Amino acid sequence: MSRIDEVYKALIELETENNEYISAARLSEYMNLDRANVSRYLNQLFKNNKIEKTDGRPVLYHSLKDKKEEEKKIDIGNSLDRMIGAEASLKIAIQQAKAAIFYPPKGLHTLILGETGVGKSMFAELMYQFAKESGMIDKNAPFIRFNCADYADNPQLVVGQIFGVRKGAYTGAEHDKEGLLKKADGGILFLDEIHRLSPQGQEMLFTYIDKGYFRQLGDTENLIKVQAQIIAATTEDPQSYLLKTFTRRVPMIVTLPALRDRTIKERYHLLQQFITMESKRLEKNIYIDKNALISFLLYDCPNNIGQLKSDIQLSCAKAFLDYKTKNLDYVFIEQIDLPKSVKKGLMKIQQYREEVNDLLNEKRDILIFYYDNNIEYNFLEESDECDKDNYFYDLIEKKFVTLKDQGIDEKDINDILNIDIEAHFEKYMSHLPQNFRKEEITKVVGKDIINVVDKILNLANKKLNREFDEKIYFGLSLHLQRSIERIRQGSSIYHPKLNFIRSQYANEFMVAIEVAKIIDNEFSIETPLDEIGYLTMFLASNQYENNINSEKRVGILVIMHGKSTASSMVQVSNELLGEDCAKAIDMPLSMKAEEVYEIAKIKARELDVDKGVLLLVDMGSLNNFGPMISEETGVEIKTIDMASTPVVIEACRKSLLGRDLEYIYNSCKELSRLGIQVKVKDKNVRKFLIITACFTGEGAAERLKDIISNSLNIDSKLDIVPLNILDKNDFLSNVEKLSNNYKIIAVVGTINIFIKDVPFISAAEILSGNGINLLKELVNIEENFYKIRNSIQNHINLKDSDRLVDLVRGTIEVTEKELNINLPNDVKIGMILHISFMIDKLKDGGVENNFENLKDYISKYKNEFEIINKCFKQLEKIYDVIIGNSEKAYILRMFIENSVIV
Repeated sequence: MSRIDEVYKALIELETENNEYISAARLSEYMNLDRANVSRYLNQLFKNNKIEKTDGRPVLYHSLKDKKEEEKKIDIGNSLDRMIGAEASLKIAIQQAKAAIFYPPKGLHTLILGETGVGKSMFAELMYQFAKESGMIDKNAPFIRFNCADYADNPQLVVGQIFGVRKGAYTGAEHDKEGLLKKADGGILFLDEIHRLSPQGQEMLFTYIDKGYFRQLGDTENLIKVQAQIIAATTEDPQSYLLKTFTRRVPMIVTLPALRDRTIKERYHLLQQFITMESKRLEKNIYIDKNALISFLLYDCPNNIGQLKSDIQLSCAKAFLDYKTKNLDYVFIEQIDLPKSVKKGLMKIQQYREEVNDLLNEKRDILIFYYDNNIEYNFLEESDECDKDNYFYDLIEKKFVTLKDQGIDEKDINDILNIDIEAHFEKYMSHLPQNFRKEEITKVVGKDIINVVDKILNLANKKLNREFDEKIYFGLSLHLQRSIERIRQGSSIYHPKLNFIRSQYANEFMVAIEVAKIIDNEFSIETPLDEIGYLTMFLASNQYENNINSEKRVGILVIMHGKSTASSMVQVSNELLGEDCAKAIDMPLSMKAEEVYEIAKIKARELDVDKGVLLLVDMGSLNNFGPMISEETGVEIKTIDMASTPVVIEACRKSLLGRDLEYIYNSCKELSRLGIQVKVKDKNVRKFLIITACFTGEGAAERLKDIISNSLNIDSKLDIVPLNILDKNDFLSNVEKLSNNYKIIAVVGTINIFIKDVPFISAAEILSGNGINLLKELVNIEENFYKIRNSIQNHINLKDSDRLVDLVRGTIEVTEKELNINLPNDVKIGMILHISFMIDKLKDGGVENNFENLKDYISKYKNEFEIINKCFKQLEKIYDVIIGNSEKAYILRMFIENSVIV
């Protein structure tokens, strides 16, 4: 395409986007061309009667408004402009896509970002359609699609698919093979899940982007030149998974919004499109109850448009089944036909009532979607297996006829076919996540256990009307394997809280009795009553987990003389612990004790949840508040006087651990008496620890320990300890004791016990392999910090290097949270070294480095700089140093320039 044609195309694009005439200056800026040259081309186009210009200054240009040009402009915007959300949530993405297609000479290579199901593949295809419609590529230009994850286990094969293979390049390469990049010559190559492309493949790709040529795998001599635009897509953070040298060469990054970030009106148009599509398949109008439609408009749809479409199809299939089995005259979707997750959407109506009313106020209680309706929207959706099965409704109908001919009752037919329908859509249903892989657990516990667990959870699902996720599936499988072995060996099984479990979870206990019969029949054993108690806890696991997470705690109330003394102490405690645990009452010297007393009485009532309140005061009349409030309100209160910030922190920490009032009182009293502050534990004593946990401390916990031991390099610095989680207080007490001698890296188990700042990894993640990789990463991180703490002493003058490293690390992590960013671990290690050496230098009277353009930098990042000031105050106070603005600017720059998206 000649330069004058490029100017003409750019003029049309700008005019279409902005609906106004365009100046030469604006066009030159848009095209990044010299203004004089742009003016010359515009005048030439004017002489050729292709455009018009206005009188006056500045001169404005516009394309001729004849019919042919109007039709052309309509075509240019056809594929992208008719997308649902083109003028709302997708507006920026569409503008970027058009710019990428129009950019001279052959478009910009593009990276599309977005969650699973937002429609990255479809968007890439619409960009291709737009490129054809606008004349930027030939009508017959190829669109080549390749998913890099298809061969992710064989990086060499992925590279060979994209770039081609020279005969003999590797074992099995028996002849030359043309690559997809060559096949895309003159068109577009779409690389989905680009993050799965190996570093070698990324380097080859950016060489092509830079130079326009590439070599086949195994060929060091011949260059292949092609003109293909690369469109790539990923669900991951490009900074984490793609080489910087690659991402720098992809100038256009388009982010597609998640469904939750799109308007309700857009979701309605998507629903309208999907339901109409189903009506066309059936060649029947589809009726839908208004409440069912509202549920679809408001429910949480984590897998975005792909899941929305599948949930619609599932509901249509169930409605169609009713239409066949009940001999109805119409296909009618009611609330009962919706997946359980969709039904919950109606519960949000109060929050979105105004928007829903604006959208549906004029609609009747039953809406009709006509199969002969022509809806002209484009929409984003990921391709899925449901689209491949265009005959699904035919299959339902044929199976219905077959079952009816066999004389089966219509209700039973309905039940049978409902199972088929749900199986068809299983990957979108919430009872088992998409990454569920039964073969992983089968390898560990055997097929007979898995078959029984399937029966147990199917029974429990029907009896309790509850869904069980893979965490329970894996945990119950591991537990049963060990329990059956113990029963067969005649070993005793004891449940110390059996009576409590039986009364607290009565419905689950009754189902567990039926479950025990299944186990007895399958394995020819007799399940004891205590084991039924453990089975009950698995069936009630969600409630049990919730009880653990929301258990009542002792209230902590701090009252101090002064305008902000109590507030400051409570703020420090709450921020350090990351929980809004303590409450404060400030008592200015001008305030009467009677007024404070009345406020304290109200606060004590608010804080008491039948666990009592610990009152922390400084002096004077405040010491007497506790007994008086207790007598008036009935709230049990203990008082600690002369309280300091460490005492407040200790009280909150023990409260969060679930300790009772007497325990917390004695602990704080001892701390207050001795004036002891929390010390960093000796590096030579502490080892790394992984805790495995289950209800008994045996069974699943022991099995998980074996799996982790076989997968990790267990050395003298790492231990694995199985614990019983039956009683939360006992468990936390054991954890606290272990933390004196260990750095706890993670808890692995069947139920999340929620230990603050300790990662939880489920048994399912361990068995699928992802959890082992995470454990390896956590161990590696802690080992690196351990090495720093050991080695830094030889390079600084400060004596307690362990404490310095731990304090610096804590400061960095607090700053990350305040800035709402994340740093890679290697960057954190570098920053720990930098800040530790800086403090050591300042302590010795050293001079800070100068930061260039300091005032401008502080002005640009004013809020962020204030956060750095706040977060580093503790370090300055502890080491009695002043960290200057230049040093803080260097630290802030490290945070900003090394942050990654999560």
